[in-house]
Amino acid sequence: MKQPATVKALEDLGRTRLSKSFFLRNFLFSDIAAIHGLANVPDDPELAIAAGTRLCEDLLEPLQDRFGRIAIRSACRSCAVNAFGNEHGYNCARNEANYADHIWDRRDAEGRMGATACIVVPAFWDTFQAEGDWRKLAWWIHDQLPYSSLYFFPKMWAVNIQWREQPERRIDSYTVPKGCLTKPGMANHEGSHEDEWRGIEKAMIK
Repeated sequence: MKQPATVKALEDLGRTRLSKSFFLRNFLFSDIAAIHGLANVPDDPELAIAAGTRLCEDLLEPLQDRFGRIAIRSACRSCAVNAFGNEHGYNCARNEANYADHIWDRRDAEGRMGATACIVVPAFWDTFQAEGDWRKLAWWIHDQLPYSSLYFFPKMWAVNIQWREQPERRIDSYTVPKGCLTKPGMANHEGSHEDEWRGIEKAMIK
């Protein structure tokens, strides 16, 4: 599949259904691209679709099924948009570091396919806003879903959630407590963490 070069072709690409609730178009909006007049279109649509499908089916749909509608803050970036963001201080990692991450249509250095979306779970944020409450959602995802990495942010507990072949299973945070919550080899990594998240679903039912 070629990169779309016409409005019609981009419309057709955007209609590609990645899962029961999500279409590729849901993931192509970019604030950087919108402000600077850039086209945020994957160079390799087939790889972007394959990676995005796994992200949606394995991670986003289960989250939405359990906690209600999720909001997508940012997701797929073209190499050109990501490079521009990196060069102009928009908190984008260099392209090579973002392959199989925010750049869905490139495999990483180990040849692994992957995709990341920055999302907010509104119902969770509405219920849990105390310092450190993001960890409840982090541990629920850790116990329930085949994520590769999670990176939490202070605003509305937004999280970069990544699906990737051969997942790393690591959780980090830019909010309190900052740093690495868990990764393979840490004492808290294995086993159930239900004590950390028990009751969150019931608390979110109004």
